Amino acid sequence: MRWLIVAAEALYRKSSRRDLLDTGSVPTAETVIMADEPTLSRENLLQPLIGLIRTMRPKQWTKNSIVFAGLVFDAKLFMLDPFLRVMATFLLLCLASSSIYLINDLVDVESDRQHPRKQFRPIASGQLPVRWAVVAAVILPVVTVALALQLSVWLAVILVLYLALHIAYAFWLKHIVIVDVLAITAGYVLRVAAGVAVIRVENFSPWLYASIALLALFLAVGKRRQELLLLAEKAGTIRVTFEHYNLNLLDDMLRMVLNGILITYILYTIETQSPSLAGNNLALLTVPFVLYGIFRYLYLMHVQGEGSAPDEVLLRDRPLLASILLWGLTFVAIIYLPRYL
Repeated sequence: MRWLIVAAEALYRKSSRRDLLDTGSVPTAETVIMADEPTLSRENLLQPLIGLIRTMRPKQWTKNSIVFAGLVFDAKLFMLDPFLRVMATFLLLCLASSSIYLINDLVDVESDRQHPRKQFRPIASGQLPVRWAVVAAVILPVVTVALALQLSVWLAVILVLYLALHIAYAFWLKHIVIVDVLAITAGYVLRVAAGVAVIRVENFSPWLYASIALLALFLAVGKRRQELLLLAEKAGTIRVTFEHYNLNLLDDMLRMVLNGILITYILYTIETQSPSLAGNNLALLTVPFVLYGIFRYLYLMHVQGEGSAPDEVLLRDRPLLASILLWGLTFVAIIYLPRYL
């Protein structure tokens, strides 16, 4: 860790010299000594560290909870070893996704400065120095993959694919209309696969993969729609794909995906081979919660004009959060209660 401290001190000294030059003033002997001072004060470190944590988006780590799908639906939630392995996978995915957020903000720094909300992101606003972000964006993926190898080779492969997909998204895929939302969907499928890779899953239905993928697509398209409304005539200057999207197209896509979600989820509840669900159709009891959650999200978009990211909406809207919690509790009760009664 000492080399990181030395690098940070060198970066601080360089930025101090640059600040002196930017002011246009002639540096005195005292200011030159201050610029060459090798120690970093707590105040000078605090703001970049806060900016780094903000850029890593802890609030969006809730997206990675989908990694527990294989564990829960294969009735292994209360088995210690599988639970710990999936929890470790969740933490690794948080590190991987944080590195992607850093890369994405570095690539989009100029367009973010023109965005009414994204201009306040740490890199765009200057709270997090670019060089700090670059160092973190390089270190985090290496550490993540190295740790993943200790759990499972397949997990490491999936995380490499996840990182490669999102790096490609940051540089190229997000500029291709329709491919951009499909790439986001693929990221969610890889999250689910990561959770399956570290445990032995016996009854995880492909219909559940399809439902999760379509739900992710629904949220991605919904977010595009809200961004298009928020940015209005500036949309095309901030993101190229907005020149090719319009509300009619995005609304049609939402309707198609919504139908797909309901069909695949109902098929999952009927066709699943899980011993706790097969033949009794009890999983159909969870369908109303899914319907309410989707309708509530549509209500927030179309009536309330909610334009935040889906994960932010989830944490802020109590009725939506309640429907998801009730859905989860009902499913857990259906799967696990017969095993302990």
